[in-house]
Amino acid sequence: GLELSVNNHAADFSLSTLPGPPLSLSCLAQNSSQAEELLWYRGNGKVELKDGNKVNISNICISPVTESDNGVTFTCRLARNKSVQVSVILDVQFPPWLTGEESLQIEEDKDVTLTCNAKSNPQAQAAWYKNNTTLILLQNRYQLYQTSEVFQLSIKTVQKSDNGTYTCVVKSSLGEGRKDFHLIVEDKKPVFPQEAIIAAVVVATVTVLFGIVARKDKIFKV
Repeated sequence: GLELSVNNHAADFSLSTLPGPPLSLSCLAQNSSQAEELLWYRGNGKVELKDGNKVNISNICISPVTESDNGVTFTCRLARNKSVQVSVILDVQFPPWLTGEESLQIEEDKDVTLTCNAKSNPQAQAAWYKNNTTLILLQNRYQLYQTSEVFQLSIKTVQKSDNGTYTCVVKSSLGEGRKDFHLIVEDKKPVFPQEAIIAAVVVATVTVLFGIVARKDKIFKV
């Protein structure tokens, strides 16, 4: 009958919480005929406990809870038999955090990618707007890419009509964030053929050399 429980749970469980306030976890050894030493682990790392916080009951406090604690496993184990354990996975819920603006200058006929980086739990969804109007995704010109933390809009072969402010709006059940991209499409720069430039340099060099040689012969005659 010996068993462990964490916050009154005798089996592994997930605990939902919010960033900020401290969170207490209490491990209790039950139905034991002797004093039982308890161990705590954060992931694979052992948590250091004070001497008065190890026998039969042990408490740890996570303060403050942060977004980086999301998905972290805390495990209470029996010292003399580490197979006796209870784990709790933290489910730290927070809204997407995304603010600011960015200006992008791109040459006409080139490709450009607008990137929003935003963490959230639960996972958020993104929507794109141009000049405060829902962006119509033209086939073969716009491409969307999305993971749990990255939201991208790619525009192929940028035209002058693509000038404007693009807004990435990231929403979850807990809130939303947004970021503006001011896209400026510049005139296409003229491209000079490399072969023509090399040929022109060669001709100019040869002409100068011939001029020097001709002048040299004239000086010698004098």
